[in-house]
Amino acid sequence: MDAFLSGLYALGDPYLLLLLFAATLGGVVIGALPGLNATTGAALLLPFTLVMDPVPAIAILTAIYCSATFAGAITAILINTPGTSASATTCLDGYPLAQRGEAGRALGMAVVASTISGIFSVICLMLATPLLARAAYNFSPPEYFALTLFGLSMLASIGDGSALKNLIAGGFGIFFALVGVDNLTTVERFTFGSYHLYDGIGFVPVMIGIFGISELLVQASNLHVRRERVKMKAIKLPSREDYAKTWRVILRSSGIGTFIGILPAEGATVASMIGYNEAKRWSKNPEEFGKGAIEGVAGSEAANNSATGGAMVPTLALGIPGSATAAVILAGLMVHGLRPGPTMFTEQANFAYAIFWSMMLVNVLFFAFGFWGAKIFARVTLIPVQVLWPCVFVFSIVGAYALDQSMFDVWVALISGVLGYFMRRYGFSVVPLAIGLILGGILEQRLGQSMVMLDEKWWLMFSRPLTLFFLVLTALALFGPPIWGRLVKHHAPLESTGE
Repeated sequence: MDAFLSGLYALGDPYLLLLLFAATLGGVVIGALPGLNATTGAALLLPFTLVMDPVPAIAILTAIYCSATFAGAITAILINTPGTSASATTCLDGYPLAQRGEAGRALGMAVVASTISGIFSVICLMLATPLLARAAYNFSPPEYFALTLFGLSMLASIGDGSALKNLIAGGFGIFFALVGVDNLTTVERFTFGSYHLYDGIGFVPVMIGIFGISELLVQASNLHVRRERVKMKAIKLPSREDYAKTWRVILRSSGIGTFIGILPAEGATVASMIGYNEAKRWSKNPEEFGKGAIEGVAGSEAANNSATGGAMVPTLALGIPGSATAAVILAGLMVHGLRPGPTMFTEQANFAYAIFWSMMLVNVLFFAFGFWGAKIFARVTLIPVQVLWPCVFVFSIVGAYALDQSMFDVWVALISGVLGYFMRRYGFSVVPLAIGLILGGILEQRLGQSMVMLDEKWWLMFSRPLTLFFLVLTALALFGPPIWGRLVKHHAPLESTGE
């Protein structure tokens, strides 16, 4: 209870309140700009948080996460272009509503659904994270190794490409994590005689490169794309009839989004799709979906915003990122010397609850921004991309250099950006690479500790129930879907022949 109240007390700091206000405002602008998203914004901001204390540093990263996820609805409704991938399903009914002259109504519903679901997910975060961390007290190095391996198995489903391509991208991330001097054996690996690589490849320049610079290169091919814009008079609260139609949808999607967010490597995009599909499934008028159903906007926005709080549960309790943006936040925690897990809620409980209350405040702030500022924020879509993306490039370079005042980090960011661009061009998602880079080092460390603990007898891992449980889950995650697909494919011809 003391930590709970001290976390709330931290919000009395005017400096932190000012930072949260500015970060929420910036997150809404980032989310409203097509091409930019919460992950890109957090990655670009990450190096500038390193000079801050841990609480404000992580608080503003989570503020960007929450507010940018909501703001993607602005462009999804007004120009049929989701500001973030998590708002893609909002386009399906939000834009038709805008074309009917009801853009204000659609945005009002998006604001209300996002706020309710965001607060719901933060409450779940406050309740679930300490419980999960307490359960993790039973973990020792073998259990952590198996858990991290299970987190890596989720790479198959986190990206936009095929499972094989996602695993290949994740493998590259793990390979990059192995560069440098091994802490256990002091053996140099892939350093090629460069002292810059002795400590490994830094998280921050790679994050800036694969999320920021690669997106710049992708957007460079869309410079002449023109988007149709819908005029909007004002934002307004949904009517009593709208609430009657959507309150069940909002509650259902809030639960779905929080649960999906807790699953490692799923995130808001998957949550929004499931939330939208379930809203349609349970609707009395499913034929209206895709033509301007207010329930479709509510289902999509409630699910994607509740996933932000859910994604922070495994990130803080276990050190396994629940989404791409959570991976950037996890990198921020690690560069600040904070280790997510059980000890965070015993040794640094005040910090954890300060983050929880900060996320709660951000949800209230973007409610205000949504109603009184969405019309203004919608105008940021008028910024010419020929101006926007060069500014993003400069910001990326400055951010990469600011970390250690090293030109080597700038080169790492540039090379990562080119690598990310070619990965995207050939159907490889960059998200598995980022998560592989973060978890790869943890996996190696836990494996080394496990070998020391078990006296090099690796087979003893299978005698530990929790370790065996996570190893079985890993095998099911990797081999279950293809085996099930083959069984279904084999069974289908038998049914068609009547056998």
